[in-house]
Amino acid sequence: MTSVAGSLWEHPQKFKPTPRSFARTSAAQRRWNLDENTSSLSAERAKNTPNSVALRVKSLGIWQDITWEEYAAEVASVAHGLAALGVGATDRVGILSENRPEWLYTDLGALSLRAITVGFYSTNPPAEIEYQVLDSGVRVLIAEDQEQVDKIMAVWDRCPHLEWVVYLDSRGMAAYNHPKLLSYDKFRSGALAHQRAYPDLLSSISPSPEDIATLVYTSGTTGPPKGAMLSVANVDFALETVMSADGLFQPPPGPGDVSLSFLPLSHVAERAATTWTNAASGAVVHFAESIDTVAANLIEVQPTILFAVPRIWEKLHSTVLVKGASASPIKRLALRIGSALGSRIAAQRIANGGNHTAQSRVLYAVGYPLIFRSLRDKLGLRKVRAALSGAAPISPEVLSFFLGLGVPMYEVYGMTENCAIATANRKGRVVLGTVGEPGESIELTLDPATGEILTRHRGNFVGYWNRPEATADTVDHDGWLHTGDVGEWVNGTHIRIVDRIKDIIITAGGKNISPSEIEHQLKASPYVKEAVVIGDRKPYLTALIGVEFDTVGDWASRQGIEYTTYRDLATRPEVLELMRGIVTEANSKFARVENVRKFRVLPKVLDHDDGELTATQKIRRAALHEKFGDLIDDMYADGSVHPGGDLAGVGR
Repeated sequence: MTSVAGSLWEHPQKFKPTPRSFARTSAAQRRWNLDENTSSLSAERAKNTPNSVALRVKSLGIWQDITWEEYAAEVASVAHGLAALGVGATDRVGILSENRPEWLYTDLGALSLRAITVGFYSTNPPAEIEYQVLDSGVRVLIAEDQEQVDKIMAVWDRCPHLEWVVYLDSRGMAAYNHPKLLSYDKFRSGALAHQRAYPDLLSSISPSPEDIATLVYTSGTTGPPKGAMLSVANVDFALETVMSADGLFQPPPGPGDVSLSFLPLSHVAERAATTWTNAASGAVVHFAESIDTVAANLIEVQPTILFAVPRIWEKLHSTVLVKGASASPIKRLALRIGSALGSRIAAQRIANGGNHTAQSRVLYAVGYPLIFRSLRDKLGLRKVRAALSGAAPISPEVLSFFLGLGVPMYEVYGMTENCAIATANRKGRVVLGTVGEPGESIELTLDPATGEILTRHRGNFVGYWNRPEATADTVDHDGWLHTGDVGEWVNGTHIRIVDRIKDIIITAGGKNISPSEIEHQLKASPYVKEAVVIGDRKPYLTALIGVEFDTVGDWASRQGIEYTTYRDLATRPEVLELMRGIVTEANSKFARVENVRKFRVLPKVLDHDDGELTATQKIRRAALHEKFGDLIDDMYADGSVHPGGDLAGVGR
C-alpha cells in the first residue's frame, strides 16, 4: 500500500469539472441562493460565527465541541481528499457509517465537488452493500470501522467501479494490507497536499440546481432497493420548507436550538433534520453515541427540536408505563393522577388544534410540578419546543400522551421520492389521526379511482437511478408523484393515511380492510413490538405478534414468571393470555369484520439480517408470509399446533 499511496500524494490529481449548462431557477422561485446554502453554508457560518458551536460528539465521556470554523475546514479537507482520489462531478461517493461528524463532512465535501453522495445503512449485510455499490457505481467509499471494512472486503472483488475505501476508525486495522485501503489520517494527508496545490479549487466550483446531490435508496419492502436521485434544487426546497415561518418547526430552527442525531443519516428525513437543517439554521447537532444510548443521550442533551420515528416515541411511552408499574405506591399514585390530568389536557388541546385552552393551562399548571416536569426531564424532553414523528404512522394514543405531557408533538408525512416533504400538522392546526396538511408550494391531490395520494412540488425527485421504467411508473407525464399510499381528506384540509395500496387486504367476503390501522392499535400496547395482520382472500383476519422482550420480561418478573430466552418467554401461557387481552382490547375499536379472530406469537425477534425487516425496520410482509407460513396455515386450520390464541366468536 505504501508505494501506491505515496505516489498518489506526490502527484495529486486536479479536479476537472464536467462541462454542463444549466438554466438556474429565478430568485423569485427560490428562497435559498446557491452561494448561501447546502455545500457552502458551513463556510458562510465559519466566516460569520467562527467560534460558535456547530456539532458536539462524545469522547471519553465528555461532549466535545466542534465549531463552525472547524466544521468548514473539515468539509474543505474532505473535498480535497476526494478530489485527490480522482472524484469529480457526477462521481458517486459512498458513506457506510453510523452518525458522526465525518458523515456530514463527506456529504457536504462531495457536494462541493458536484459529486453524488450515496448513504449506506450501517446494518446492511454484505450482500445488500454489494448490490448498492454495483447499482450506484460508487468510486470511493468512506467506511466507519473494521466491521464495515470487513463487509466491503468480502465483496470488493465483485465491485469493479469501487476504487478506494477510506476507514475512519483505525482500531483493529493494523494487519489489513490492501493497496486501495486508506486510513483517514492518510486520506487527510493527501487532502492537505491537494489543498496546497489547488487552493482555489472549491471557490471555482458552483453546484447547479439540476446537479444530483445524493442517491437515497428506498427501503425495499417489496423488492430490491431503488436509488432515488435528489437534486440540489430538491434539497433547497426541503430547506425552504423547514426554514419557512410556516414550516415544520414554528418558529424555524436557529442557533439557539439543540438537536440529537440518532436515526440513520442514509434516510432522507434524518439528512434533512441533521445535515441540511444544521447548516441552514445554525442549530447545534449532538451525535448519539449509539442507538442503544439514545435514551441516556436525550437526558444529557435535552434537545429543543426533535425528529423521531414512531418506534422511538412508542418506546419512550412504554418506558413510562413499565417503570410506573414497578414504582413505589406514592409514585404510582402521582402517575395515575398525572395520567388523568394528561388525558384531559390532551383532549382539550386536540379539540383546539393542538393549542392550550384556558382550562388545559390550569390543569397543566397543576400537573407540571406534580409529575410532568419530572417525566419530561427523565425522558429528555424538558426543553423540547417542537417534536416531529414521521416515516411511519403513529398511534393516536401515543401522540395524545405526549401532548398531555406538554410536549408539542406533530405528525408529518413524506417519502424519499419527495424529499420527505408532503404534509405536516402545524402549531394550532393539529388534527389527531392525520398527517397534517400540505404547505405552501405543495400540490396534493387524491386519485379519484384509487384514493392514492399524489404530490407535485419542487422537492419531487429527479427519478430512480438506472430505472427509467420505475421512474415512469412513479411520476406521471403531468409531474404528479404517485406515493403508493391511500389517503382521505379530513375536514377538507388534512390527510389521513389509510394504508399502502399494496397492503390493503381484500377478504374472501370482498371487504377492503386496512391492516396497518389494526396493527397500530395492537402496537399501541407497550407489550407488543410487531404485529402483522393477515387475511387477503381469507375468510377472517389473523395476526402474527412479536412481543416486546424488555417490557414483557419486566411484566413477567413482577408476576413471578421465570423464563430464559425470548422464545421461552413468548410461549408462556401467561404471556399468551396477556396477548389475548391486548388483541381483545384492539378488536373493540373496530367493526366485527375487522376483528382479529386468531393470533400466533412469533418465535423470534424479527431481524434485518434474516431478511424479515428492511434497514429502516419496516416489515417485509412477503418474507414473513414465506418464513412463517406454518403459523399462518395453523390459524386457518381446524387445529392449533403453534402457541397463540383463538378468540371464540370474534368476527362471526
